[in-house]
Amino acid sequence: MHLDDFSYDLPDSFIAQKPLPERTASRLLVIDRQSKSRRHSRFSELAGFLTPDDILIVNNSKVMPARLFVRRETGGMVEVLVTRRESGGRFTAIVGSSKRPRPGEVLKTPENDFGFEVIEETGGREMRLGLVSGGSLELILERYGHVPLPPYIRREDGTEDRERYQTVYAEAAGSVAAPTAGLHFDARLLDGLRASGIEVLPVTLHIGPGTFLPLEQDAVEHNQLSRESYSVAGPVLKRIKESKQQGKRIVAVGTTATRVLETLQLEGRLDGHSPENGVSGETNLFIYPGFEFRVIDRLITNFHLPRSSLLVLVSAFLGLETTLECYREAVSAGYRFYSYGDAMLIL
Repeated sequence: MHLDDFSYDLPDSFIAQKPLPERTASRLLVIDRQSKSRRHSRFSELAGFLTPDDILIVNNSKVMPARLFVRRETGGMVEVLVTRRESGGRFTAIVGSSKRPRPGEVLKTPENDFGFEVIEETGGREMRLGLVSGGSLELILERYGHVPLPPYIRREDGTEDRERYQTVYAEAAGSVAAPTAGLHFDARLLDGLRASGIEVLPVTLHIGPGTFLPLEQDAVEHNQLSRESYSVAGPVLKRIKESKQQGKRIVAVGTTATRVLETLQLEGRLDGHSPENGVSGETNLFIYPGFEFRVIDRLITNFHLPRSSLLVLVSAFLGLETTLECYREAVSAGYRFYSYGDAMLIL
């Protein structure tokens, strides 16, 4: 498989730059994998396509305000994108500067009240930094951080993004990108789904910056994803296992929930006894056509960038030709694309 096979034409005007006023007002393209039939609907009508035999699995990771603008010792300003928190006040980050800071250099926040020492290069584009003054990373990000909007949203983040580039069920802070399929849910829709007998269960996958990046290797299967941390609570793990045994359908809300669920199966976490305290780990699972899905039965997902791992995953689930047909139909029908755009439901 060649990477160019996972491409399509999209005018820039179709890339959503802002969210709609109402989360559930997004359009929904509904596709049946077997019949290949397609139907245009609204996300607010989601319940009409689901039954109590469906279990919704959502990613409850919370987006950190992970973009910081800090001052170098020379006086110049640089952008720091926090990618992963570590213990002892340390974290990894992408430092955007034409001349990278050297180990030992201290970067200061705009008011000079907090500082970060550059500790070392960690490979690739990332560096390890550590706090050298009072406060916590969470406090600093809350005070000075910006929402890390993806690069195809060509505007500065605003106060609205603090709420809207975040799912309503976000709990565990750690992502630098939103699990965008979940952005279409509001509390009223979730309450309605539960009232109709549909379970909604959370897993956690902290999304790294790799989600923004196109794949690089022309041979699709030669690409690798960065490792991302995940966790699943004991009762949720047990309920997922029970649901599969009972013949219920697992509906993954997004590619990140999909990767957690299929990782659990590949690692044997859905076999045997379920640990009461749950499971955690890291995954770099890259799903491409030929992958055998053993957990998810249905998928809710946004429209993704050409040549991206997300589009490749959707193509693995739906089929490449059908996926591209759906994308062409969405363009023809004027759908909105990417993070703040519309959604697909694959039955």
